[in-house]
Amino acid sequence: MNNVYVVGIGPGGGEQMTGEARKALESCDIIIGYTVYIDLIRGQYPDKTFLTTPMTQEAERCRMAFEAAEQGRDVSLVCSGDAGVYGMAGLMYEIKGAYPHVNIKVVPGITAATGGAAVLGAPLMHDFAVISLSDLLTPWEKIEARLRAAAMADFVICLYNPSSRKRKDHLKRACEILLEYKRDDTVCGTVRNIGRDGEARQVMTLAELKDTEADMFTTVYIGNEQTKQIDGSMVTPRGYRNV
Repeated sequence: MNNVYVVGIGPGGGEQMTGEARKALESCDIIIGYTVYIDLIRGQYPDKTFLTTPMTQEAERCRMAFEAAEQGRDVSLVCSGDAGVYGMAGLMYEIKGAYPHVNIKVVPGITAATGGAAVLGAPLMHDFAVISLSDLLTPWEKIEARLRAAAMADFVICLYNPSSRKRKDHLKRACEILLEYKRDDTVCGTVRNIGRDGEARQVMTLAELKDTEADMFTTVYIGNEQTKQIDGSMVTPRGYRNV
């Protein structure tokens, strides 16, 4: 049976790529992915054949991978971060029924939540929720309900896709919801271009975050009641010192 590797290349695709991911890509003839993600790794694998599609053509990328594997080629389909966290692994399994002779092997990677947390300090030391603010596939009403539930439960919250050209006010709207349940001085942070050139971080209050500009390359962190700023870093105590 032929294999397709669904590979998480980490947030930057360079030093933050796991050894397992590198091994999978090195073993394949063809690497398929979204154009932006392929550009992150193309220089590392000059002898490979690369196939790309633009955004919103995820199903087409999956079919390209399956069809190449059916022809006996060794194939990797790459995703930013982790293949199973807002990645392509789920869609590959959904489409697999049409390609019964191809086996899927998911290769995990460092997702933006943990990659950005390391840049900020240690904001995810306690229970946390990851929520995407993109309403392209999820209705905003459901996103809002998830924000309220996570805030009421005092989770640390990590936000993916906080804003875009078509959704410029989504982060502000999310912060306004969170401010109904959290103090305005709640410690928050942002990291842009995690693991890539131009990586930048900020630590601020929730009130300040509400008026902060962000984009699709930014990951946002909202602390819980215990989260604090220590030497300029964002830290959520786990409670070990109280044991």
